[in-house]
Amino acid sequence: MAESIHITGTSKAERYSSLLPQIHALCEGENDITANLANVAAALKQTFGFFWVGFYIVRENELVLGPFQGPIACTRIAFGRGVCGSSWKEKKTLLVPDVEQFPGHIACSSESKSEIVVPVFNGNGDVIAVLDVDSNSVNDFDTADQFALEQLCDWVGKSIFTHHA
Repeated sequence: MAESIHITGTSKAERYSSLLPQIHALCEGENDITANLANVAAALKQTFGFFWVGFYIVRENELVLGPFQGPIACTRIAFGRGVCGSSWKEKKTLLVPDVEQFPGHIACSSESKSEIVVPVFNGNGDVIAVLDVDSNSVNDFDTADQFALEQLCDWVGKSIFTHHA
């Protein structure tokens, strides 16, 4: 298992292209979901310096805080509530340039200014988790983030949740 990451490239897309295979290698051979999700969050935070990166996992009728990197966070989020709950309900990525403009935004931290939330699906097309990434700058996320994080979450759903106990 690789226990460090080495990023090449200067553009966001190049850094993601360098990072994603290393995340796969980092998690290879490890069957624990928590350990793998923790390393995914840490790798994203280390590479991009995001304000907050973490997973919320679907437990019954709510999202429950999973592994993350950053300040203390909301522990539970209702279906359809805030950006995370809305992404779960709508089954799609939500890219929010300014969280103050998002109806019903849950302010876990007043320092969060923009956000991207990407659903993680199981083999049946059900949302089983969401990846939540926050920035302390407005307008910090774009289509490069969306493309790469959707690829990552597709892999997380197929590899980390499906093949590990």
